[in-house]
Amino acid sequence: MADDHNAFITEATIDGDADADGPLADKTVAVKDNISTDGIRTTCGSEMLADYVPPYSATVVERLTEAGATVVGKTNMDEFGMGTTTETSAFGPTRNPADPERVPGGSSGGSAAAVAAGEADVALGSDTGGSVRCPAAFCGVVGIKPTYGLVSRYGLIAYANSLEQIGPIAGTVEEAAAALDVIAGPDPNDGTTRDLADVEGADPDASYAAAADGDVDGLTVGIPTELFDGADERVVETVEAAIADLEAQGAETTEISLPSVEHAVQAYYVIAMAEASSNLARFDGVRYGHRSESDGNWNESFAETREAFGPEVKRRILLGTYALSAGYHDKYYEKAQDARAWVRQDFDEAFEDVDVIASPTMPVLPFELGESLDDPLRMYLADANTTPVNLANLPAVSVPAGEADGLPVGLQLVGPKFGERTVIRAASAVEGR
Repeated sequence: MADDHNAFITEATIDGDADADGPLADKTVAVKDNISTDGIRTTCGSEMLADYVPPYSATVVERLTEAGATVVGKTNMDEFGMGTTTETSAFGPTRNPADPERVPGGSSGGSAAAVAAGEADVALGSDTGGSVRCPAAFCGVVGIKPTYGLVSRYGLIAYANSLEQIGPIAGTVEEAAAALDVIAGPDPNDGTTRDLADVEGADPDASYAAAADGDVDGLTVGIPTELFDGADERVVETVEAAIADLEAQGAETTEISLPSVEHAVQAYYVIAMAEASSNLARFDGVRYGHRSESDGNWNESFAETREAFGPEVKRRILLGTYALSAGYHDKYYEKAQDARAWVRQDFDEAFEDVDVIASPTMPVLPFELGESLDDPLRMYLADANTTPVNLANLPAVSVPAGEADGLPVGLQLVGPKFGERTVIRAASAVEGR
């Protein structure tokens, strides 16, 4: 398999169940390299885990192969999921198949690029603050970020536990939804998963793929002004045209306000970095991963071991540790959690009046390679439209809305908790226009 876009870190095959007669029988799947695969190295895009080979597979990988899918490799990603461009990978940047001089988005950029380039039918990514939806938008494919608890995270190497979810990327809404049918469901190995039989109003037996019927007649779409303000005019025009087409198909639109989202990026990065500083403390050179050969004391060995982290990971660990330190915990972390509750409240109130909320997935067109590396703040602010969804633990889909100057533009559709079928239905109408 030619990998002209550096979409894969490791090309390896895990054969699917030959007798399976499921929705993914005979399909090829690429798996983001922070999702464990038994006997196949899993690097998280980092020198820290460059030679790490897990002794087990993640639940989602087992479910895919049991459904007949064949895993074709582990995809490139921003180191430990920390980035928006897939340029912080220790294994080099991935290039966008839509324009090889531009980034594919991140952190699941390798997964989106593999699908866009035809190197896999479906791919798995993980979405902590938009890391499935961003690359889906930049590469012109479909990405689904499920409700927190719908998909098992067992075997996902954690970045920020309270925010991240594994989600599918595919060329069409129906293909992505079919993959979600396979990987969704409770898992005894992950106590955060929910059984839909226990969720009021949810139908545990209904198919996500069947919801991709394009029927939006009578659907109410909320348009939050805050998620359009400041976006690139070309992006806004493309997204507004897609929304207008939804109206032509029978959907109703209404302007809504989500005032809390103006603080979402700040709250997200404080929470995510704090959780990352805790999660990445396990990489100490004692149990697994890179290990210093120093003959000095433990502190020296620990410090030298952690030199294997790249600059972006070090930056986030330092900032997260600072936010959790004595004297600053209340000033930063507690305030970020208060802002998170505000974001949830705003969404809950909005969904009393609308069925889905629509916005640009990314407020900008894909960056040129190298453009944002020297300006981390610019990269962080590009997550303005995606991070609120993770703070509120809601489902969302990025679906291609069209192109601007020959580059893909994504439309984001957000639904209430466990409202995946509604956003899938709306996304399929956008796709079918």
